Amino acid sequence: MSQPRQSRALVIVNTDFWSSDGDAAFGTRRGAKREAEKLFNALSRLNYAVELVHNKTAKEIEDLYLQERCREHGEYFVSIISSHGEEGVVFGCDSEPVKLSRVFQILSSEKCPVLRKIPKIFFIQACRGRELDQGVVVECDSGEPNPEWLLDFPSIPPQTVVTFACSPGYVAFLNPAGSMFLQALLKVLEGEERHLELIRLLTRVNGQVALHCQARGTYEGCKQMPCFVTNLLEEVFPFSVPITEEAGGV
Repeated sequence: MSQPRQSRALVIVNTDFWSSDGDAAFGTRRGAKREAEKLFNALSRLNYAVELVHNKTAKEIEDLYLQERCREHGEYFVSIISSHGEEGVVFGCDSEPVKLSRVFQILSSEKCPVLRKIPKIFFIQACRGRELDQGVVVECDSGEPNPEWLLDFPSIPPQTVVTFACSPGYVAFLNPAGSMFLQALLKVLEGEERHLELIRLLTRVNGQVALHCQARGTYEGCKQMPCFVTNLLEEVFPFSVPITEEAGGV
């Protein structure tokens, strides 16, 4: 009997940025690379075929999603983007914005029939503004706001779930140990809560960040509140599988 196809996961992490004149831009996202490698291992142990890529330009990020149209997919498609950002966009390592609406359009039913019936699950670790949620970092994943980006975030396509690290307008914290949001996701993926239905699982991630995480240092006491949007029509259990042997790393 043939084995079922593995579900796919695409993890994009940008840690170093430069401007069009070649100078360093934004700030180095310390801790993001190691965190992404942990996510690679966690998803691999959950029987995902994981592609982990580092420091991609805006165009290269779009190209990665265009390539998904030609991939073989299993039951689910999971994608994690970890970068600097603003509302409606994440930044490539060339400091150019990638509109999330463009990513969702690339994988929409009309543009990507191969993923039409497959749940698409996104985790976005990036700032969505500059507000601090008063509630160890010395860094946050934000860039300069641009009013044009704020107007371009349409509804997500069918069979899609998008989970953001923070609420609209707020920063997403990151320190050398990792981000509040993705560390909470890792804890769930590595524990028994991975067997939960997806919306319950995401609610657990929200609770972990909101109730048990707060910034220290410069932003002492500040909080963060993840949020998600979904248009799934049925319950799904994308991470409810036996954990396999430890992945070999990346």
